[in-house]
Amino acid sequence: MGADTPEGGFSGSGGTETPFDLGDGFRRFADHVPLMMWRTDDSGRSTYHNECWLQFTGRPLADEIGDGWRKGLHPDDFRRHAEIVEKAFESRLPFTVEFRLRRHDGAYRWLLDTGRPLEENGVFHGYLGSCFDITDRKNAEEHAERALVEKETLLAEIYHRVRNNLQVMVSLIGLYGRAAPEACRGSFDALGQRVRAIALVQQHLHEAPHIASIDLRDYLHRLASGLGQLRRAGRIGVTIEGDGTSLVEPRTANALGMIVAEIVAECLDATSDTVTCGIAIRIDAGVGAPVRLAIVSGSGEAAAAGREGVPKLGPRLIAAYAAQAEIAVSGTATAADPLLLQLPEVRAYVPPSLPPGLR
Repeated sequence: MGADTPEGGFSGSGGTETPFDLGDGFRRFADHVPLMMWRTDDSGRSTYHNECWLQFTGRPLADEIGDGWRKGLHPDDFRRHAEIVEKAFESRLPFTVEFRLRRHDGAYRWLLDTGRPLEENGVFHGYLGSCFDITDRKNAEEHAERALVEKETLLAEIYHRVRNNLQVMVSLIGLYGRAAPEACRGSFDALGQRVRAIALVQQHLHEAPHIASIDLRDYLHRLASGLGQLRRAGRIGVTIEGDGTSLVEPRTANALGMIVAEIVAECLDATSDTVTCGIAIRIDAGVGAPVRLAIVSGSGEAAAAGREGVPKLGPRLIAAYAAQAEIAVSGTATAADPLLLQLPEVRAYVPPSLPPGLR
């Protein structure tokens, strides 16, 4: 950014000015702007820094012009900054770059630097630019990144603990089931299968690309595939239909996963091992409307009354899961009466400082 003399590139008040000469009037204006400003010649060397810039660095203009200002660049940002600016100069294009510059007290501050080429009739006159101090924003971003890493680490630890505990529960249920009277073993087996389904739901929540905002269609696709292999492989098929998708929070995704797992379990419990069960899920995710799901469960032949000794808890469990996530539910998941689920509307955040009439 600049020539070797403080007045290089500028005309005085009595000179002949081109449209891109910065005379005394502009310099007086620029020196009162609460914004760091700079100017270069057509070779990229600095010819001007305004008063705000000089107050920031604590250095006189004579030390800043030419390449002198670069002495304040953070060593880790020097090469990256030079490459971006050089590429912009070669193409005569605007550029934006973030870098750290040493302040008068020795502290490095992050600046957002924006430069624009000055051209007239195809003649390039250099660049004019400005800088904003974005240190607070960068610190907030770094804090958010660290918090996200810590959150992901905590979630991973919780997931592993939950998974290990569920594995212990499945083993205990199996032990009690084998020791129980014959008439009760079906109930123990059904309970063990449901605990495995809970573990599968937690696994797919943990594997979601973005745990805070889960793609509903992708999540149900992955979960359905896993449920199809969890029990009676090859005899259960889950299809996802409908247009559109939606991003849901973990609480909603967890409840939907448990509901789907329960419908699968109910279908398998009500049919013999040779019967194929089919579950169809239709997602209606229209723009601006609440997300709705319609689920139909059935088999290719009439369902049996249910395995002996296995209580039919599906409707009660589905209602409980739905209530936990504020999901409106109705229907029985049959072709004549599909299970209808309406997800809660996502409420937009309203800053508390807004007047009531603007909320």
